[in-house]
Amino acid sequence: MCDQALLPAVIRRKGDPDAGTILIKLDRLDGTCFVLSQVRDLEGRLTWMRATGEDPADDADGEAYIARQLKFDSDIWVLEIEDPAGRFEISGEPF
Repeated sequence: MCDQALLPAVIRRKGDPDAGTILIKLDRLDGTCFVLSQVRDLEGRLTWMRATGEDPADDADGEAYIARQLKFDSDIWVLEIEDPAGRFEISGEPF
């Protein structure tokens, strides 16, 4: 998906292949980012939430959020995508 949109993406941290949830850091390359967290909705379906809020967060705040989550759950996967223009979409919704 990122290749098709010409967005550089890397797996920063491999988690548990069976039980690990996923965090996606969308790096705006201007000192801000969004961190998306994989969660379950009320019906138990996997979905995404903006873990750092609706507005871009300072990069340091995004990194602090990721570090806190890793202390809580060592099974987490962390994916980072460079997205300065805000083009990344997941489930048809732009972030």
